This record gives sequence, C-alpha cells and structure tokens, in this order.
Amino acid sequence: MSIKAGLVGLPNVGKSTLFNALTNSQVPAENYPFCTIEPHTAITQVPDQRLTDMAQIYGSQKFVPATMTFVDIAGLVKGASQGEGLGNQFLGHIREVGLILHVLRCFESLDGPVDPLDHFSTIIAELGLKDLDSIEKRIAKVNGSFKAVQNKPAEKKQLEAELELLTALTSALNDQDLDRVRSLVEQAAVETVPLITAKKFLIIANFSESDFIENAYESTPVYKTLITTFGKDRVIPICAVTEYELTNLDETQRKEVMEMLNMESRGLDKIIARGYSELDLITFFTVGPKEAHAWPLKKGKTVRQAAGEIHSDLERGFICAEICNYRDLVQYKSEAAVKVAGKMRTEGQHYLVQDGDWLHIRFNV
Repeated sequence: MSIKAGLVGLPNVGKSTLFNALTNSQVPAENYPFCTIEPHTAITQVPDQRLTDMAQIYGSQKFVPATMTFVDIAGLVKGASQGEGLGNQFLGHIREVGLILHVLRCFESLDGPVDPLDHFSTIIAELGLKDLDSIEKRIAKVNGSFKAVQNKPAEKKQLEAELELLTALTSALNDQDLDRVRSLVEQAAVETVPLITAKKFLIIANFSESDFIENAYESTPVYKTLITTFGKDRVIPICAVTEYELTNLDETQRKEVMEMLNMESRGLDKIIARGYSELDLITFFTVGPKEAHAWPLKKGKTVRQAAGEIHSDLERGFICAEICNYRDLVQYKSEAAVKVAGKMRTEGQHYLVQDGDWLHIRFNV
C-alpha cells in the first residue's frame, strides 16, 4: 500500500535539508524562496528490528522492509490560496499525501523572529481558505441539486445531511479548529469534498544544533508552547542539519557522533515511526529462506485483505492462513519449534491481523 507524507512549511525553514536527511537524496537546499519548485519525492525504509531478527532466523536471501514516501513540497507563502507564490501548484501537491509534516523553524534566522505558531497559522490559514473555496463551490452545487430530488426523499435527505455537514465545516474552518474539522469529517454519515485541513499531521520542530546539547531545547519557551498547543505526541524535535550530517557518516562514525551528542535515536527514525503510527498502520511479515518482507496494513483489516496486499490472487483464492507472532519465532528460533510449542495456529478469512503477525497464506486459484 502507498504511504505518503508531505513536508510543508514556509520558505527557508529547513524542509529540503530534512528531506535530504530522510532520503539521503541530494535535492537543492539553497537559502532562497521557491528553491523546491516541483515536489521532490523519495522512498525511505521504515526501521524495524523485528524483520532483521526473523530474516536472520530463516537466513533470508532477500530483505524487503516496509517503506514510506516523502514529498518535499514547495515553500508556502501568504496568499497561496489565491495563487500567490507557487499557490495552486503547492496546494495540488499537498492533496496527494496522507500525512502532513509541518516543519516549523525554532531557531534564530535572518528570515525573522522565532515564532513557529505564527508560521503554522499562516499555513493553516491558506489551507483553510482553499478548503473554504472548495466548500463554497460544493454548497452551490448541492443547493442546485435540490430541485431535481424533490420527489426522491432518500436523495433529498442525503443532500440535506451534506449541506448540514458543509455548514458545520465552514464554521470550524473559520475558527481554525482543525480537530473539529477532522472530527466532523471522520464522524460524518455522508461524504463530501476532500479537505486538506482534515488530513492528519505532525509538527516537526526544527531547532539549532546548540539546542540539542544536553537536550537544551526542552527548556525553551518555544518547545513548551508547541507541546502545550499540540501535545507531546504530535511534536517531534529535530535538528535538520545534524540529521543530514549523520546520514553522510558510516555506521561507526554515526554511533560515535550520536553518543557525543547524547542522542539515543535519530530524529529521522522518530519521524518515520510516528508517521507510520499516525496513519494507523501496523506491520505483518512474510518470512522464509528466499525473502523476508514487511508489509504495512491499516489497523482493523482481515487476514484475507492482508493477503490482497501481497497479491490479488491470494485474496481471491484465500483458503486460510497459518499465523504466529514474531516474538514466538524469535523465542523458539525456528518455524518447526514454534509449531511444536503450539504457538502456530490456523485462522480463517475474518481474523483481524495484529501488529507483528507472521503469515503463511494458503490459497487456490
């Protein structure tokens, strides 16, 4: 399945530097607005020690981790909703991602004072204006459709429900209440136009290198304000410059530098893991001597639907699945030992896949 996250922010906040670090790619990162004109897209692996452990057990010849696609979207400016800067081009690109990563500058710069909430408000205001424009057009279309459904009670009721939803969304957008926008969309009994502001998002707080000495950023007013506003789970503090420099070191050098900086884990890994979780994804595995493969899957999906992620034939001809958890494979060291221990079981098509499940699909086409 496609997992796509878009890096969004005002010009010169470190988006392209962070993108380079996330993907180890070399996109331009010069310090001037609109350096990133077309969205740069790259794929990076989702770190998962479980796949490595199981691949070692099976001696797998091929290693296929789950991946996430990151898009470095052009810097937004005030008036983008009306076509200013790269306006409509930017807004078109952001519609295609499932998760928005708001990169906010939290360090001193020639580009103005440190005020990440003001920058966030600028972005949200522009996204909200674009959504309000979409809603206004949809309301006009809905109102124009009432005449045709006067004698069709069911269809009329649907239009009335959508109109009520659109009115509530307009109010929430005018208040810049993103949580209410998402809640209205998620709980709605009817579908309406897709909204950019209803997308899930994380805050990437880009600090300076000095702010990470003994985690000094934690005591800054900027960080405390972000935590108060968005909650700790939604804010990921990073230093894009440091993260990029770490990607250019070999494993030994990287470990030494991280120990020097007192970094337990890279910010990149946190972004990927948190993004994966924010999208309500779990991972199941198919592992054998030929290949060890990690597969992303939406929570709440059945094993038959999981089989379809591997190949449509497996879903179409699904019979059953042999299943165990990766912990059992790691504990007992072999598939045969897992079976002897009674930890392998057979499940039918309605079984809900759990994070960490190892699957062997049986099918007939």
